Amino acid sequence: MNARPVASDRELEQILELQQANLARNLSPQDAAAQGFVTVEHSFDVLRRMHAIAPSIVAMESEELAGYALVMPVECRAFVPILEPMFQRLETLKERFYVMGQICIARPWRGRGVFDLLYDAHRVWLSGSYDSTITEVATRNTRSMRAHLRVGFTVLERYRDATDEWAVLRWDWLKPSRSASAG
Repeated sequence: MNARPVASDRELEQILELQQANLARNLSPQDAAAQGFVTVEHSFDVLRRMHAIAPSIVAMESEELAGYALVMPVECRAFVPILEPMFQRLETLKERFYVMGQICIARPWRGRGVFDLLYDAHRVWLSGSYDSTITEVATRNTRSMRAHLRVGFTVLERYRDATDEWAVLRWDWLKPSRSASAG
C-alpha cells in the first residue's frame, strides 16, 4: 500500500464513493459512534477544483482506495461554504497552514495504520509549503479525536454551533512528530 497525491479523476470518484458510505447521515448511530463518520459532503467539481490547487492524499492498495485525506488550502475556502466559520476562526494564525478537509479510512483497512500513513504522506508532500495543518473534528466523533491526538494534533479551540460541538485541531510540523520520535 502506498500513500500519494491523487493522480486521476477515477480516484476523485473513489473518494466520493467512500465519503458517501461514511457520511453520518448514512450510518446508524451505533456505527457512527463505533467507527467514526464524516460530516461534509463534497461534489466532484469541488474536489477537482481543490485538487487543481493542491492534490489530496490517497492510500491505495493496487487500484483500491483504502483511505483519503483532503487537502484544502485557504484558497479553497469559498468552495465549501459550510466551512467558512472555521476559516474565519483561523484568520489570526500567523503561519503557513492548510486545512486537512476530511480524512476517511475504508472499513477493511481500519486499524491497520492507514490513518498514520495518510498523515505521514501529508507531512512528506506538503511540509515544504506549510508549517502546519488544521482540521476540525466533531467531539462526539471519539474515534477520530483519539486518532488525531495520537498523531500529534493539539486542540486549539472547542466551540459549539447549531449542529455539534467541534474541536479545532492543529498539527505543528515545526515540532518533531510523535511517530518520528517513537521510531
